[in-house]
Amino acid sequence: MKTYKDFDNYLKEFPDKNGYFGQYGGSFLPPELVPAFEEINDAYQEICHSAQFISELRRIRREFQGRPTPVYHCARLSRVFGKCQIYLKREDLNHTGAHKLNHCMGEGLLAQFMGKKKLIAETGAGQHGVALATAAAYFGLDCDIYMGEVDIAKQHPNVIRMQMLGAKVIPVSHGLKTLKEAVDAAFDGYMREYKDAIYCIGSALGPHPFPLMVRDFQSVVGYEARDQFQQMTGLLPDVVCAAVGGGSNAIGMFEAFLSDPVDIVGVEPLGRGENVGDHAASMKFGSKGILHGFESMLLQDEQGDPLPVYSIASGLDYPGVGPEHAYLRECGRVTYDVVSDEEAMEAFFLLCRTEGIIPAIESSHALAYAIRYAKEHQNGSILVNLSGRGDKDIDYVYEKYGTGEQFTDALN
Repeated sequence: MKTYKDFDNYLKEFPDKNGYFGQYGGSFLPPELVPAFEEINDAYQEICHSAQFISELRRIRREFQGRPTPVYHCARLSRVFGKCQIYLKREDLNHTGAHKLNHCMGEGLLAQFMGKKKLIAETGAGQHGVALATAAAYFGLDCDIYMGEVDIAKQHPNVIRMQMLGAKVIPVSHGLKTLKEAVDAAFDGYMREYKDAIYCIGSALGPHPFPLMVRDFQSVVGYEARDQFQQMTGLLPDVVCAAVGGGSNAIGMFEAFLSDPVDIVGVEPLGRGENVGDHAASMKFGSKGILHGFESMLLQDEQGDPLPVYSIASGLDYPGVGPEHAYLRECGRVTYDVVSDEEAMEAFFLLCRTEGIIPAIESSHALAYAIRYAKEHQNGSILVNLSGRGDKDIDYVYEKYGTGEQFTDALN
């Protein structure tokens, strides 16, 4: 098992040249797509060390995205549970309302460098779709977003936003009609148009080099948060946590702390329980397999086919996890836990009532873990990546839970 002391040179060593984090990662593609992904990798390796590219991306983050986003101390919420202090990295204040824009603007800049005319992607909760539609509008590119019909119904405000930004939202009506099927359809669309388009994967997964690229683009979250927390407190947090579906917001948060004496926790969706089809906890219940061109921990049957998954959070209902997360768990540096729908929704409403912040349901899973930690530890601090805001969720939440009095009566 590795500790933080083993991670000083981690970013230079992982992934390897074939895109592997230990035994996870790689690139498993149809032959016709191999040259397309090699082109993406070659272009990224060229520009990721370019002063001009880095300078332009920093300018975009500062002037267009509104970075840096702040770290916020939840003083009132912390007092509810004792003396352990809860802090939030406020990615909900990033332009478009979530962390997704961090890698979408990077991918859009890469597409412009490569001379591509279209961005193609999938989306679950819609935040990646909105962010990519925003990037496409910014760079003057066409944009196709594939989205399951179930998620279209749940996330209607984000569908409208994508369309207002000029993107074409393509409904996916097969299978469970959620995120996994949207990824399938987006891959199919990309295979038809790869010469003129780039596929912008919405999380830290997929074939190499996307886990690497998304990690690099999202790492701004963790590096900002680490510096901000030390400036605020003079210390490092005792625990850093983030929600994990595919894993982009979490890997962005974790990277900066891997070589620090800090506990790191990824939080998966337990959903309605442990039965097949009631959760999307790939780490807890999955096994090693291949899906969508990469090898990682997956929820799969004996034949290797993906199992049905569920989460109240549309951005977390994916039957796999990014390969770097699988490696970090295997080597022992990061711990992965689970949070149920009900725990996440209690955290959602508690943050609303105590701090005046409406979080995304995805982010509420990480917040729920922080609340659980604060109840069990009467000192110290925990830093949560609040990866997005809950504007997209309020219609669905109100229909299902009303205004949440059943979760917040104890505050009165």
